[in-house]
Amino acid sequence: MTQPQRVESLSHAQRERLAYVDFRLFFFGEIGRPDLIERFGVAPAGATRDLALYRETAPQNITFDGSHKIYRIGQAFAPLFEHAPQRVLSALALGFGDGVNGATLPLLPCESPSVLSSPKMDVLAPICRAIRAKRPVAIRYHSMSSGESERVIVPFALVDTGLRWHVRAFDRKSGEFRDFVVTRIEAPTLLDEEPQANERPDNDIQWTRIVELDLVPHPRLARPEIIKMDYGMTNGSIRMRVRAAVAGYMLLRWSVDASPNHSLTEEQYRLWLSDPLALYGVENAKLAPGYRAPATSTTRK
Repeated sequence: MTQPQRVESLSHAQRERLAYVDFRLFFFGEIGRPDLIERFGVAPAGATRDLALYRETAPQNITFDGSHKIYRIGQAFAPLFEHAPQRVLSALALGFGDGVNGATLPLLPCESPSVLSSPKMDVLAPICRAIRAKRPVAIRYHSMSSGESERVIVPFALVDTGLRWHVRAFDRKSGEFRDFVVTRIEAPTLLDEEPQANERPDNDIQWTRIVELDLVPHPRLARPEIIKMDYGMTNGSIRMRVRAAVAGYMLLRWSVDASPNHSLTEEQYRLWLSDPLALYGVENAKLAPGYRAPATSTTRK
């Protein structure tokens, strides 16, 4: 049996514990029985079996230091599992946790920008239930343009803009698909009814449309090769396919100069959208730094 086959033959719980062993060896260089006991609540004998199973599955990855009674990373270590960067960084900065044992602590000293805007859980939870059940929600919403109003929305997806959380939904008041800032929602109440055909996400043109963006080092920079390293560029650019509904948010978050002639010279603009016409027809393109609509385009009323 090959190594991948052996891993696949294990139960989900075993794979999860072995992945944790793999993670600790890869990023910390060592693991002991107490680490498994604390993380999963297993008995000492169970932790011993898990470490023995990992050692049997990937002997080149792990060695036992008898003098300190701890397992250390092997010289020929190769990860047994794929460790997704976002999950790894989240674990290092926030720790592992499932909400049962209270607050978790960072796994390593780590400082991250403070989160200034977080949804209230008693608002987010019913919105999530509505998305899951495909049900409309009655809400009280506070809009910058029209103030407080009662609305019924049909939500179908959450959107993380990097600065705040939105819910993408059909808005029965305007008859359009829109983004609603979750922190501006109050008193969400699920309605026991099915959405109408025109309220379903496959009718949301901005959501279903995919735009291709080509991001390159900003032409004003003297050392573009460093920017290529920063962003792991392939062939000198980052080619992205994103939903039109989130394109403007993404370009704003990453301070991408979307002006036609790369005219933004401030230090924060390290990337340039090499083809601003890719945003033609994207409703939130106005959020992209420096974006100017083509002269032939019409402004949506």
